[in-house]
Amino acid sequence: MDISLTTDRLIIRDWSIDDAEQALEIYGSPEVARWLTPAMDRVGDVAAMRSVLQAWQEAQPNLPVPRGRWAVQRKEDDAVVGGLGIRLLPPYEDDLEMSWQLAPGAWGKGYAVEAGRALIAWAFAQDAEELFAVARPNNVRAISMAKRLGMEWVGETTKYYGLSLQVYRIRPSDLPG
Repeated sequence: MDISLTTDRLIIRDWSIDDAEQALEIYGSPEVARWLTPAMDRVGDVAAMRSVLQAWQEAQPNLPVPRGRWAVQRKEDDAVVGGLGIRLLPPYEDDLEMSWQLAPGAWGKGYAVEAGRALIAWAFAQDAEELFAVARPNNVRAISMAKRLGMEWVGETTKYYGLSLQVYRIRPSDLPG
């Protein structure tokens, strides 16, 4: 499903192959790749990033709403500063995981919170009952981000991705008025 959400500073939209160079700033960054779940190697070059984006584009139309992967584009200069995703958590595939990744140069500007809140509101408008986020216990940035999004800590588990992870959850009733 094509979505285009806008916030004050951002556009959340489908990925394009033309985003490869900017996406590489995110998924090719060791500071980002080291925290990804499932564990994923850092994307090595623009050609590899194009292949990843092409796979994401091809998968997108077949994913039931609200699942997918999207680019986060800054309005002021059209730069792609991050990515968002909603997918099923393994192994049971009943829980929806929300994930976010930002280029290190875009950290600390509130983009992830702004984009994340817009995606959460959209997912709940599509009848999602709850969203989860998982983070490695020492990933302070991701844990802080989950809390800023209004997610509540629900425990630690090794059930997802074979890693010890902190689990956060948000439901529609958790959203502010």
